[in-house]
Amino acid sequence: MLSPDELQELEATLLPTLERHHLRLLAHGLRTLQAIAGRRIGELPPDTEVAAWAADQPLIAADAGFEEAFLTQMGHVATQLAAVAAAASKEPLGLELADLVHWATEEADRRLRPPAAPPAPPPG
Repeated sequence: MLSPDELQELEATLLPTLERHHLRLLAHGLRTLQAIAGRRIGELPPDTEVAAWAADQPLIAADAGFEEAFLTQMGHVATQLAAVAAAASKEPLGLELADLVHWATEEADRRLRPPAAPPAPPPG
């Protein structure tokens, strides 16, 4: 779970609203996977461990449709965290919020950057 200070840190970024929302989801996913694994270092917990954890959560397990959607989303989060970690040369569970903010800022800059000017036509 994200602390109030961590949420404030995420909200303080100058990212566009959509990127900030995505960043919050990714940060919540990171903290959830760290809680499931019981550590903040190393590789992500396997899908079976995430599914077992979800089955032990009464609010999640009470709704099979929600549980399925939750596990699907956690799979997407895990994939994205693995990519962010690889780019940062870190283990996924070792990512910090600053790493996620850095990644989100680079992604937003890349999307918002104007396209390169087309090449000049050939002479003649």
